[in-house]
Amino acid sequence: MAEQASKTPLEQELKRLERRLDELVGAVAQLKEENRALRQRQDTLSAERATLLAKNEQVRARVEAMIGRLKSMESGA
Repeated sequence: MAEQASKTPLEQELKRLERRLDELVGAVAQLKEENRALRQRQDTLSAERATLLAKNEQVRARVEAMIGRLKSMESGA
């Protein structure tokens, strides 16, 4: 505390601002990492979605083909 009392108000304010700036720099670094992770997750989910949509389309086409074959068998019987 004696050290704190010997500092001028300007020095104390500069020290406080320095600590606050360090906190903000840390917060920015953390947010950048979170943003990177979220973007990576979004890319992964987008790729998974595209894969699922393609599979869904394949299944739909197969079902439609099966229905068509069944209808032709039905009308041929």
